This record gives sequence, C-alpha cells and structure tokens, in this order.
Amino acid sequence: MARMKDRTRYAGMTVNERLFEAGLLQAFDTAAKARDRSEMIRILREIDVDDAALPANAILQKPEKYGL
Repeated sequence: MARMKDRTRYAGMTVNERLFEAGLLQAFDTAAKARDRSEMIRILREIDVDDAALPANAILQKPEKYGL
C-alpha cells in the first residue's frame, strides 16, 4: 500500500522534481558525476521511475547534455 501512495505522490512530476521532492537530487548528481550506473538506477527506482536504466543510460551516453 505504501508503494501506491508513493506513486501518487510523484504523479505528474518530472524526474528532477521527483529527485528534489525525495531529497535525492544531490545523491543522484553525485552518482551521475561518478558514472555509477547501478547507484543511479537504484535512486531512480526509489522515486518510481519506470525502466530506470533508460534515463541512466541516456545520461551516461551524453553527460554534456545533462551538464556533467
């Protein structure tokens, strides 16, 4: 039941908004800068991003596009 509440909590939010709301924006940026794919995916799953590997891979393939 808690997972359903979380999904409602993040409904309509962008990934960055979800990261900010969850207090994970800095942790995600740190993982991205370190190119720590598994940590990025773990964090994205924590904020209910479906198929968390897709955005992680996109960021790692073109880090300059995301300010890294």
